[in-house]
Amino acid sequence: MDHEPDPLSARVPEGPRLLERVSHEVRVRHYSRRTEEAYHAWVRRFVLFHGKRHPASLGERDVARFLTWLATERRVSANTQSQALSAILFLYRDVLQLDVGWVQDVARAKPSRRLPVVLTRDEVAALLRRLHGTPWLVAALLYGSGLRLLEALRLRVKDVEPGALQLTVRSGKGAKDRITMLPRAVRDPLRRHLETVRLQHAQDLARGAGRVELPHALALKFPSAGREWGWQWVFPASRTYVDTATGERRRHHLHETVMQRTVRDAVRRSGLTKPASCHTLRHSFATHLLEDGYDIRTVQELLGHRDVGTTMIYTHVLNRGGRGVMSPADKVLS
Repeated sequence: MDHEPDPLSARVPEGPRLLERVSHEVRVRHYSRRTEEAYHAWVRRFVLFHGKRHPASLGERDVARFLTWLATERRVSANTQSQALSAILFLYRDVLQLDVGWVQDVARAKPSRRLPVVLTRDEVAALLRRLHGTPWLVAALLYGSGLRLLEALRLRVKDVEPGALQLTVRSGKGAKDRITMLPRAVRDPLRRHLETVRLQHAQDLARGAGRVELPHALALKFPSAGREWGWQWVFPASRTYVDTATGERRRHHLHETVMQRTVRDAVRRSGLTKPASCHTLRHSFATHLLEDGYDIRTVQELLGHRDVGTTMIYTHVLNRGGRGVMSPADKVLS
């Protein structure tokens, strides 16, 4: 009995290596570096799962088997499997340019709904008291401005307006820009911090360095922009590095793992029992604004959520659904 050829069982293409092609297609679409790293990891894992066979030589059932294995054997979360699926879809649709109509037959991990960890105001204060210097300043922005960790670490000097008490977040989640508040309590410490950063930048320039990575093709259009003060990172790393592509000595922003370790240690020393992290400060920002009676649409804009439904989860954290429900026990036992 004749069978139709599998549409994914194509001849292994010649040309650039597979991961190089993935990188090219990611960068053409201006996806984030994190997305590129994640897609690399999942494509590599997919190839290893199938004995290092080229994906173009695999069939639909091979793709489904990998994704089903993740869900049923590895028991990955729904979000993790969704990320893997996105990477595989990107590989076949955008890199190999093959049909992906099989996706509806893939077994998916069951999504779970978990409430975010939120600190009380006293717990936030206790945590911040355990932080000093740059880590304190970053954490204060996570809580006071509702930033994601990488949004804070990727701030450029030009995006900070202490006089107007506002910050501009560039290319946040979903490649969106937004404006959020700069806490008044952070303004003066931030100004002093920037004075120190500016002195460091001047010293870097004197040593023939002082450049930073620029977004997209801006470096080609404005070759000297990477040395300008406005483009420097608000939270630069302590060390410089040499970019292999250009040979330039640059300074990257502070790495997220530095903040993650520091906050984790501060949580432990604060005696907090909640599994708090950097992102917990953003959750607490949203919850405390709603507690203070601010409109949920306003909170949505400050957080940069695409859908107000995402922001609505904080009303469940409040356990009041926006109605300020009082437990009957408070009347009986008071």
